[in-house]
Amino acid sequence: MRIQPGTIAPTFSTQDSSGNHVNLSDYTGKWLLLSFLRNGACAMCNLRVHQLIQNYPELQQQNLEIVTVFESPNSSTQQYVGKQNAPFPIIPDPEAKLYALYGVETSEEKVNATMAKPETPDKIAQAAAHGFALTPEEGSNFYRMPADFLIAPDSSIRIAHYADFVYDHLELSTLEAAIKA
Repeated sequence: MRIQPGTIAPTFSTQDSSGNHVNLSDYTGKWLLLSFLRNGACAMCNLRVHQLIQNYPELQQQNLEIVTVFESPNSSTQQYVGKQNAPFPIIPDPEAKLYALYGVETSEEKVNATMAKPETPDKIAQAAAHGFALTPEEGSNFYRMPADFLIAPDSSIRIAHYADFVYDHLELSTLEAAIKA
């Protein structure tokens, strides 16, 4: 079931890939981008993390924090995403408990449609140019779709963005506009 804007964000408490405790309530009073990505080896997901890292100082100035979630074991998040040294938590969720909590879907149809999009080869090349090659992760849920949630300082969901294709994420300009509104 998809989460609707205006509802209170489902709470959770877990550990990130470095073993640090992450509790959603710790972000009360701040804006939070909770970004669900596919798996640790996903080139498009690693490109998204790279973009978030590049823009993190500006986003932090706007009182926005970031938490990312990957449907991978910690070994995979460490091997692939961890080498980027993100200044925000990266949560491994191999059992997809947080994905279920936020209604993040699995869709073979949408993944296949992504591969048929004319811009997909350019996106793959862009990821490769940043060092993120298409790498299958054994045992991963290949059909997992991304989702982004902008959570307001009062813990309500301001924007719930469920992806229509693998590299479909909330635009940074949309985040900034929502925070300023």
